Amino acid sequence: MTATAVVHTIDTPDGAFTLLEDEVGRVLSSGWTDSAEAVLARLSVRNRPEIARGVARNASAVEAYYAGEVRAIDAVPVRHFGTELQSVAWAELRRIAAGVPITYTELATRTGNARAVRAAASACARNAPALFVPCHRVVNSAGGLAGFAWGIPVKRALLAREAYAVLGP
Repeated sequence: MTATAVVHTIDTPDGAFTLLEDEVGRVLSSGWTDSAEAVLARLSVRNRPEIARGVARNASAVEAYYAGEVRAIDAVPVRHFGTELQSVAWAELRRIAAGVPITYTELATRTGNARAVRAAASACARNAPALFVPCHRVVNSAGGLAGFAWGIPVKRALLAREAYAVLGP
């Protein structure tokens, strides 16, 4: 990929959040770090754009999310690079309602193969536009918090924020 993408870092209650956005405003990658390189590294080498600091179009959705409008991220456009199975899983992740996490088994079932739990977990692990494709809404079969590229404390905080916004105190 030879295009240039905008990288923008925002301060959030969960720490710095950096998003990488292409020229038409699709989020390519994002995460809880102030390192543009760490966010860029979530993309395969062949899909990495040149980057330039700037103001991302979708920064306002992140700010709204953290202001309590947890559905503000739902319509943010994203661009993934992956297999057909990963694409199906990523589409299903976007259908998970805030405040209502599902298990990896349920995600696998939603992709059409209930036995493909490892593939579902792998799709979560390879999800570059974190937050906008809410892989944090997937928990283990016991309801516990397992695996999150940006750390379990961030995942816990995101789930708590969404539960509070949707279900109340």
